[in-house]
Amino acid sequence: MSTYTALFPALPDNARVWIYVSDRHLSASEQDRLLESLRPFLAQWTSHSRRVIGEALILDERFLVVAATLEEGDISGCGIDKSTHAVEEAGQALGITWMSGLTLLYRDQAGVVQAVSRPEFRDLVRRGVVDADTRVFDTSLTTLAELRNGNLEKPAGASWHSRTFQIPEAAA
Repeated sequence: MSTYTALFPALPDNARVWIYVSDRHLSASEQDRLLESLRPFLAQWTSHSRRVIGEALILDERFLVVAATLEEGDISGCGIDKSTHAVEEAGQALGITWMSGLTLLYRDQAGVVQAVSRPEFRDLVRRGVVDADTRVFDTSLTTLAELRNGNLEKPAGASWHSRTFQIPEAAA
């Protein structure tokens, strides 16, 4: 299990987060190039002419996390759109496709992050490949506090996945 409590130390707990999921695992070189390509945008990001303080990092070779805050107020839709375009362009330049929010992510028995469709996930539950102890990811987090508190990755039995996919309790 990863610990996220020390992420983005310069940003407050109420900073917004956006989590993008790559269609594949990224090499160390690709991760470096992706973050480097986002640096100019992050350095000059604005929302209604107000400076956005933003940072980005990559977790588990797959998750691009963008965190940002304004000293006063919220980041507007236009400011969010700017970041989405920057991320899309950076990914496209490196041949990265960002996955749909409908994709489900879990750690397999070897600890590797896997991405599947909802029907595939339901089948994995039915076959017992995914159970209450399987680590799953919730990429719908919106605040840095949620990320720091470990809500990105948790056992399926303690997440919304359990209710939605009727995941049975783990065998004792």
